[in-house]
Amino acid sequence: MTNDLIFDVANVTLRFGGVTSLSGVNLQHRRGEILAVIGPNGAGKTSLFNSLTGVYSPQEGSITFNSASGASTSVIGVPPHKVARLGIGRTFQASRLFNALSTFENIKVGVEARQKTGPIGAMLTLPRTRREEQHSDEKALELLEFVGLAHRLNTPADSLPYGDRRRLEIARALGTNPEVLLLDEPAAGTNPSEKLQLAELIRKIAREKAVSVLLIEHDMRLVMSLAERLYVLNFGSVIAEGTPDEIRSNNKVIDAYLGSSDAGSALGSSDA
Repeated sequence: MTNDLIFDVANVTLRFGGVTSLSGVNLQHRRGEILAVIGPNGAGKTSLFNSLTGVYSPQEGSITFNSASGASTSVIGVPPHKVARLGIGRTFQASRLFNALSTFENIKVGVEARQKTGPIGAMLTLPRTRREEQHSDEKALELLEFVGLAHRLNTPADSLPYGDRRRLEIARALGTNPEVLLLDEPAAGTNPSEKLQLAELIRKIAREKAVSVLLIEHDMRLVMSLAERLYVLNFGSVIAEGTPDEIRSNNKVIDAYLGSSDAGSALGSSDA
């Protein structure tokens, strides 16, 4: 992990009418880091993700994405499809797979989101079109192997076990060739065995793909075992930032979750 920042979030405030969803949020994500954002339900975690990916436009503050090329870009006011082209990938809480398509076809949708061939080029099958088609096929097969779904090549997405669906969503997001991957509750609905496989996949993404990871997750045992640092949101504000051990022992965090000594188990034991 290096010390340069891939995301620099400064004093971000997001309002919906009279409701403040995010209030003066500051967050710094280092390149190559697995970073987590945690907090009780309604704390503003998904609002933060939506702000980072162009779905929402905060009224105050700044969100700067720093690409590996050295370019620094504000994502506020940038449409989501253009944010994705910058190198910012994401998954969602609820599944957004194309259920009638195969695993292979779902990943190709992600890969082709970054390609330049337009409708006319596709109809005329120009040389660049053929090259991009070959590239998308090769990339989709590579990602199926990477996430452990090569044996499910032609399986319709709606026939996959839930844990495989989650891995397919991650593979499709990786198909957009991101520099940073935002995972919104990737372990939701998975069983303990699937959670272990998912944790290893996330480590593998950071290690082998050199992709920075920003994670929202309610399973504290999982997130404490994965994250190098964490930010804690409560009522739209950051109340703590630090390593897993620092977060476990932070009284503000304990109060935000349970307000009792039982918070230790909710935040994951030290041997998680």
